[in-house]
Amino acid sequence: MAMIETRGIWLTTTDSKVLRSKERIAEAMDFLAETGFNVVFPVVWNQAVTLYPSQTMLQNFGVEIDPMSVGRDPLEEVVVEARRVGLKVIPWFEYGFASSYNLNGGILLQKKPQWAGRDRNGNLLNKNGFEWLNALDTQVQEFLLNLVLEVVKNYDVDGIQGDDRLPAFPCEGGYDQLTLTRYRQEFNRNPPQNPKDRQWLQWRADILTDFWAHLYQQVKAVNPNLLVAIAPNIHDWAFQEYLQDSPTWLKRGIVDIIHPQIYRRDFRSYQAIADKLVTQQFTDTTLSKLAPGILMKLGSYCISPEYLVQAIEYNRQVGIQGEVFFFYEGLRENNHALAKVLRNGAYAKSASFPTLSDLSRGGGSNKKSAAIWQGVARFLRNL
Repeated sequence: MAMIETRGIWLTTTDSKVLRSKERIAEAMDFLAETGFNVVFPVVWNQAVTLYPSQTMLQNFGVEIDPMSVGRDPLEEVVVEARRVGLKVIPWFEYGFASSYNLNGGILLQKKPQWAGRDRNGNLLNKNGFEWLNALDTQVQEFLLNLVLEVVKNYDVDGIQGDDRLPAFPCEGGYDQLTLTRYRQEFNRNPPQNPKDRQWLQWRADILTDFWAHLYQQVKAVNPNLLVAIAPNIHDWAFQEYLQDSPTWLKRGIVDIIHPQIYRRDFRSYQAIADKLVTQQFTDTTLSKLAPGILMKLGSYCISPEYLVQAIEYNRQVGIQGEVFFFYEGLRENNHALAKVLRNGAYAKSASFPTLSDLSRGGGSNKKSAAIWQGVARFLRNL
């Protein structure tokens, strides 16, 4: 029987030139197919510009495409070249509800200041350098939905992907006039000044979840076979800091495949989070949807070959059938060292990317073997 696994990689415009020419894209797709990958997640929304000609952006902001890509359509080039070598393509809306990074809102909020997220002091919402659109505003939500819909309607893609900014909103936000009015109408009082008040967190998270449920339905209305993927931060930190309620997404069936970002720089830390996901967050029916994000490269950091192998092996031991790596350039470091490790080891035999029915099949037997492996792992750690 053919092996079914998610073997994915993110393609970025940050610290990477792979999307900057058709030739580079073609060469990258050959390289990924030879290495054993079966799906690519190319960025299509980053730094407030799209990597495809967007009517939504043109109409709202007068900017049709990323200035570095004028005269091209990088997304279409990825689709054509990926199809040529049998890779799936799931465009990644990296920027989500962010507006800018250290640019005071950038072009989006210059043009539409009413779309700004606000903290409890009425200031533009800023968290870790990112300024944010108001993700709770229906107009802002409609804008993001339209970006997603023009991609699924105009390109031969296999799905779309949100991340730690989609659907997401810093917990410090929600103090804009629109949201304050909405909350007062519902509860006859002002929201708590403490942004981490549990009821206030949940109320705002539910608005984001409802938005994503609507987006899920709209994408499926275009084509029911399209996959809706999300790469959130780790629960429950993601809920408290960014209102990402992944257990509810799974319960409501509004995500087909999920890639929690287990971005840890040593195997033990990775293992501890993978254990927690498998035993606490995922059930027999949802485990098949899990393919974690693994940090391969960031700045000067690059994963060691040992840790890379351990993470994939551990995933399979606990019933996780796949992973997605951040990001492509890590495979190219040190004369393609990590690509060679994959090609000659875990990814030596080819695997099919899961279909929608594979992903909704559950992972009952995986779960049982996972429990056994975790017992063994705990025993060994305590020796």
